[in-house]
Amino acid sequence: MSVAFPLPCGGRFTVACAAVGSSAVQPPQHVLAAFGAKDGVPEPVGTGPVWRAGDTAFRPATNPAQASWVAQTLGELEVTDLRVGRPLRSSDGRYVVGGWVAFKFVEGRHEPRYDDMVAASLRLHQATADLDRPRFLGNGADVFTIADRVAWDAEEAPMDPKLGGRLFDVFSGSCRPVHQPLQVVHGDLFGNMLFDGDEAPGITDFTPFFRPAEWAAAVIVVDAIAWGGADDGLVSRWSHLSEWPQMVLRALLFRLAVHAMHPHSNEQSLLGLEHAANRISALV
Repeated sequence: MSVAFPLPCGGRFTVACAAVGSSAVQPPQHVLAAFGAKDGVPEPVGTGPVWRAGDTAFRPATNPAQASWVAQTLGELEVTDLRVGRPLRSSDGRYVVGGWVAFKFVEGRHEPRYDDMVAASLRLHQATADLDRPRFLGNGADVFTIADRVAWDAEEAPMDPKLGGRLFDVFSGSCRPVHQPLQVVHGDLFGNMLFDGDEAPGITDFTPFFRPAEWAAAVIVVDAIAWGGADDGLVSRWSHLSEWPQMVLRALLFRLAVHAMHPHSNEQSLLGLEHAANRISALV
């Protein structure tokens, strides 16, 4: 993808920004063999970085500790009406081999079914409500982790005013304390949920944050309005959720902070967030 990307997503680039940081290097033969796919011919899925060999899919594991946690979590997770790409263990029991993880391939594609995404998010986070906070979570120095802390008043960081910092300052004055419990949530579902006709939505990865469950749903809403062409009613249709205005506000601040600090941001890519901010302003 070109530098003028529309969406700097969650813990990694997804969908529209997949080509930034995507892997043109396919999983090597010893990785295929380790996960029982030695006779398969890897083919890229979309723009990457996922590769498919038969019924097995492979993804680079840039953070082995997080990749192992995700694999174990998804391997044990049972969620009503959600297809989960089950991680696979290698022949010697590992989740990560040579910098790669493997999981059962999940059929589907990205579709603008945003209300279905929000509903699936709420179901998913009922299932993750009792997970312990991973040790690796929240202490990183990457843009997304810093933006998360900034959006929740836990840190200050320099932000480019022209790339979202000024808008962040305008909206941050509306922040109020929230009372929902913190838990493990998937903070990047907009770009990571697959649909296949009438089948239940599917996920193949998990970008962990430790925030209220409804915040994760609000991130979907902000992303969908900013970059997915969602109708203006999407925000109000979920207003029955408790503390919804603050959840949407914190989600918007998170995306603005990411954009204002990310090296691939530009003024053109801010337009979507400006559009979302205009739609959200009446709510907060």
